[in-house]
Amino acid sequence: MEKNRTKYLTRVAVLTAIAVALMLLEFVIPIFPGFLKFDASDVAALMGTFALGPIAGVIIEGLKNVIFMGLRGSMTGGVGEFANFVIGSAWMIPVGLIYKKNKNKKSAIIALAVGAVSMIVFAAAINYFVMLPLYAKIMPVEAIIGMGSAVNPNIVSLETLILFGITPFNIFKTVTISLITVLLYKRVSPVLHKNM
Repeated sequence: MEKNRTKYLTRVAVLTAIAVALMLLEFVIPIFPGFLKFDASDVAALMGTFALGPIAGVIIEGLKNVIFMGLRGSMTGGVGEFANFVIGSAWMIPVGLIYKKNKNKKSAIIALAVGAVSMIVFAAAINYFVMLPLYAKIMPVEAIIGMGSAVNPNIVSLETLILFGITPFNIFKTVTISLITVLLYKRVSPVLHKNM
């Protein structure tokens, strides 16, 4: 039992380190508002979710953000990292729960799709009601909307920022990360399950 716990924690730690390294490679995609940065760190969290369950995915999401803030500091007063954690967790939990019931490729694809939809809907709601109001305490709302309208003139309010900026970004992110995960998981899976 203790041996399995140690292996579990070791795998979570390794996947967290990979997630942090990938998060440090974040970049802006010019067609989305500048405060939305893309990174592939959720690939490591999804690997952990598939191999070790949804709790592992949530732990990886949490730890990567705490470590990232420790390494880089936060230009958003922690709001961006908190959003990354909460929204990432909203993706990991349904993925892990669905995949846990039937561990095959079809189930993994269904889990990724359901998790992505869950994350996108949750992200829209939490950004509107919680994250953007918190972010507005650091930067004026007009400036946040301005960052959106700079890339899409249809963005003129918080609602249109979510509809034409944040939601398309999250669709792009979940599709890209899901494809990378599907392509890599089978190759990495034997290492993650070795002697568990």
